Amino acid sequence: MRKTPHFTVMGMLAVACLLGQGCASLFGSGTGDELLADDEELIDEPAIKDIPPVDLGVYTARSKTRRADLTARNETGLPKGSLTDVLFDFDQATLRKDALPVLEANAKRLQEEGVTRLLLEGRGDEVGTAAYNLVLGERRAKNVKAYLQDLGIPLTLKTTSYGKDRPLCFQQNGECHQKNRSVHFDVKE
Repeated sequence: MRKTPHFTVMGMLAVACLLGQGCASLFGSGTGDELLADDEELIDEPAIKDIPPVDLGVYTARSKTRRADLTARNETGLPKGSLTDVLFDFDQATLRKDALPVLEANAKRLQEEGVTRLLLEGRGDEVGTAAYNLVLGERRAKNVKAYLQDLGIPLTLKTTSYGKDRPLCFQQNGECHQKNRSVHFDVKE
């Protein structure tokens, strides 16, 4: 009986030795003949380059270009200032009392100009998630659309929402946030 444990231990040592040699050859170590020199790399790839510090001039120029692009896309086809954005209270989609005369003036102007297609762009401010502001902007645009339809203007009205992704104003203050809580009129010819 004493021989069985001795043979078991010896057998396990032999298996471990064989596995150790097999595993060593899999991982690149072995007799020492194939070992790499200290300064030789295992993988032939270019070295990682240092990333230069951010150039604020480039960043600012890119920001100005983006703002100019957004501003150009946000303008209507009518002369500047001819249509007024409809403003909303924070986290609200219901039309304010001061929005009704704005909507009626915009409707009158659209009829005078003979506009037949209009896109209503709902927006939100920076507060809240992008997804929440997209939904809020869409609700705002649909409420403006419903009011314009009740006025009976012969327009093809479409709505979209940019949420907080396409602001009309870029400053970080309350007045700017109010401008972004709006529905913007984009005339489509």
